[in-house]
Amino acid sequence: MWCRPSEMLREPPPIAPAASNSPTAIKQQNSLPRESCRLNVRLAPMDFELNLNTDTVEETHPGKPLCVEPQATIGEVFELLKAERTGSVMICRHGVLVGVFTERDALKLMATECDFHAPIATVMTPRPVTVHMHETISSAINRMASGGYRRLPMVNDSGKPIGVVKVSGILRFLVEHFPRAIYTLPPEPKHTMTERDGA
Repeated sequence: MWCRPSEMLREPPPIAPAASNSPTAIKQQNSLPRESCRLNVRLAPMDFELNLNTDTVEETHPGKPLCVEPQATIGEVFELLKAERTGSVMICRHGVLVGVFTERDALKLMATECDFHAPIATVMTPRPVTVHMHETISSAINRMASGGYRRLPMVNDSGKPIGVVKVSGILRFLVEHFPRAIYTLPPEPKHTMTERDGA
């Protein structure tokens, strides 16, 4: 079978490049509205901030308060701190919080000559900063940051200590909730994707 010379010189029909690699397709992808390629990350951090401003300190796994009467001796409180392996003792009169004694106070006392038979009321911190059981986590964080506290007594409406809000408990709360807010974040929080992701 033979072909005419004119047919031999005729160019074959062009083969269209693959849609995903063609310049036209790439141009179309780049021309997509940025809103269609933007990662949907705005709501998650907002939800996380909302948790801090609405969830109460009761959600931060507060520790059990350790209470003594004001007439308890300094030595007895030292032994109690050691036995319970805790960092603070609440001093209560008739169940109402009147003072606090922490491991930091204990270190200061050990650096001086003190009478371990003296009442703990003589060395306690009176009228300590507290947080109400229905206050938000954000309020507790701000109070701790401004005062340099690692613990805050949590009290009820009667002023009775019902818990101890700790930095460790707040961190535990953050670990439980924060991943939901960052799993969808890009490497740069304000970064906007200009091209579709993928190979």
